Amino acid sequence: MGESFVYNGHPARVIFGFGTLSKVAEETRRLGRRALVLSTPQQADSARALAATLGDLCVGVFTEATMHTPVDVTERALETVRKLEADCTVALGGGSTTGLGKAIALRTDLPQLVIPTTYAGSEMTPILGETERGAKKTVRTPKALPETVVYDVDLTMSLPASLSATSGLNAIAHSVEALYAEEANPVVSLMACEGIEALAKALPRIVEKPGDRDARWQALYGAWLSGICLGAVGMGLHHKLCHTLGGAFDLPHAETHSIVLPHAAAYNARATQPAMARIAAALGADEAPMGLYDLAGRIGVKRALRDIGMPEAGIPRAAEMALANPYWNPRPLDKQAIERLIERAWSGAPPDPTI
Repeated sequence: MGESFVYNGHPARVIFGFGTLSKVAEETRRLGRRALVLSTPQQADSARALAATLGDLCVGVFTEATMHTPVDVTERALETVRKLEADCTVALGGGSTTGLGKAIALRTDLPQLVIPTTYAGSEMTPILGETERGAKKTVRTPKALPETVVYDVDLTMSLPASLSATSGLNAIAHSVEALYAEEANPVVSLMACEGIEALAKALPRIVEKPGDRDARWQALYGAWLSGICLGAVGMGLHHKLCHTLGGAFDLPHAETHSIVLPHAAAYNARATQPAMARIAAALGADEAPMGLYDLAGRIGVKRALRDIGMPEAGIPRAAEMALANPYWNPRPLDKQAIERLIERAWSGAPPDPTI
């Protein structure tokens, strides 16, 4: 006999395919007439080119979006919004730019259009993580959910293989935790398994042949599904650890997720055996934690936190912070076990199912 469950769907409009960037002006017009285009400094040229295609629909470009959505950057963006009297935002980029659009929406209720260029998935969620004075705080609110998302596979064709790999593993992390979330349900679980399988098949092909259009379509499709999972149910220890590590040590978001994921899965494996079996099947692996670790190795992703700038001396502090205001997790949080988990992730050792 099946269990009872609750499913929450989020009202976002999604345009998906090749060449869909041509529809951005039409989609922007649904939301406003004075759009502010957002990007990181690295994607400033692309943002200005997009602004040019919007013509009179665009009132300006703000190109200071950065990792972990610092509050001071958001405040500068809000000054630009007020000065230009923008009535909507168009965010072009990955999770950093999407986060800035959400932070603006949280404070102003301006509608958002997001054009993802990575596999971050945050464009499908009502979740915003902001950093202030070295601490990252996460809020879940309908105000943060973008109204429209335009997925153009063409925009991901030039995404470097290394960035594709880390961004894709970050997306897989959303689906992995969705399968054992407190709010897990059959609809989200179907999407999670499909998302993991699509990404696990696509990422090795992209690393081998970055111009593989079918693999690029599959990866973006998997990232979209994983983003829906992230937005529909709560996350657990993995996401809490990554938010803690990223905010405290200014570590790159996607790489932190890809390194921590196998270890967080190992920590929860005994408490979530049915979910682990589904993850392993989607990966085509014998078991989930090592399957995730091996996939990272196969696609050339870094597997040690020390390789992305985390100091060894920060391990105890990270464990303490992970226990402060913890997310729900299927296995109770044990400080010593979490510290050992972080130690293994820091050194790059394989996940230990006995932790």
